[in-house]
Amino acid sequence: MPFTLAAPLHSELIVKKSRFIGCVQPVVDRAAAQAVVDALRSEHPGAAHVCWALTAGGQSAANDDGEPGGTAGRPMLEVLRHHDLESVLATVVRYFGGIRLGAGGLVRAYTDSIAQALAGAALEPLLRQRTLRCAVPYAFEGTLRREIAAIGATLDEVRHDSLVHFSFTLPEPMAAGFIARIDDAAQGRADWMPK
Repeated sequence: MPFTLAAPLHSELIVKKSRFIGCVQPVVDRAAAQAVVDALRSEHPGAAHVCWALTAGGQSAANDDGEPGGTAGRPMLEVLRHHDLESVLATVVRYFGGIRLGAGGLVRAYTDSIAQALAGAALEPLLRQRTLRCAVPYAFEGTLRREIAAIGATLDEVRHDSLVHFSFTLPEPMAAGFIARIDDAAQGRADWMPK
């Protein structure tokens, strides 16, 4: 089961006078990750490199930002994958200290920066979400609203027509039981639409 992070975590590492500022944080997609990286570049204009790695399904990526190929982003990505993290951005801001570390030293420094940031992290299970669409008679609108709130689902849209149309999102493992409860409460008059 993949996990994500509850909150951003930071580390700071000094290796042969180079300063490595690591951060791991939850992000929703590549666009959000890129915004974080851009903000870091603005906050640290004197930094030699702002390297990053992202695990976000089909949007996963790694960037060495000028470090020798495969010495920063890819090792950071491997740390995230080793911890089975998803929807997480790892960044390391490096201030060059004047002493070259070599490829092995760079890999260790970037890996250690992310591993230290993750030390003691509170991991949260990442549950796949499912969007459901349902139409019910007006008499059952209140019942469906209460059930959606009780399960902690996110109400995406409500449209009033000849029936009340709902669109909402909930964790995938809860979907089948929720549908059965609503079918029972609405006495079989809930109309479930395909995705």
